[in-house]
Amino acid sequence: MTYKLPELGYDYNALEPYIDAMTMEIHYTKHHQAYINNVNAALEGHDELAAKSIEDLISDLDAVPEDIRTTVRNNGGGHANHKLFWTVMSPHGGLSGDLQSKLSQAIGGAVFWAKVTKDIGGIGALQEQMTKAGLTRFGSGWAWLSMDGDGKLLVESTANQDSPLMFGRVPLLGVDVWEHAYYLRYQNRRGDYLKAWWEVVDWVAVAKRYADATD
Repeated sequence: MTYKLPELGYDYNALEPYIDAMTMEIHYTKHHQAYINNVNAALEGHDELAAKSIEDLISDLDAVPEDIRTTVRNNGGGHANHKLFWTVMSPHGGLSGDLQSKLSQAIGGAVFWAKVTKDIGGIGALQEQMTKAGLTRFGSGWAWLSMDGDGKLLVESTANQDSPLMFGRVPLLGVDVWEHAYYLRYQNRRGDYLKAWWEVVDWVAVAKRYADATD
């Protein structure tokens, strides 16, 4: 099996004005594709590893031979992280006033809302904590809403293309704070990018990820 670029699900300009079309196209077709190409090349001759889903592969890096482990970590992580990233954004996303009502009708939405309220302090607290995690990540990396092995939700940050999966947690929502995710529009203003990004978060998709993870 070779990993392939997943369907984006919307046009490059669909997240305008928050994320510009050129950034989306370059990010998706160049950066994400490069991670896929590199992890596929590293796994040549390792058929058993290549048969795993990308999530299973990076969840057990100790099973990857040492000579390709760093390449798989960086590029397999890049593939898994971006595969999630595209799905938790939508032109119909955002923190609208009817969010709780919308989530109450979504698969697992009401339970997700209650869980965020219990573990994080609410959607507003989640936004604040994830924004801080993204702003304080030195260099390149990600900010996440994750679920640990006990089912508790937490906000965390990882460096480079590391995923919560590598540390035994399940990522539910992630924001890319590598400069290639925002530099064309926002230059060095990571805070402006993060503020805008919340306008495209697809909470229904995030709630479904939570429901799937707790089945």
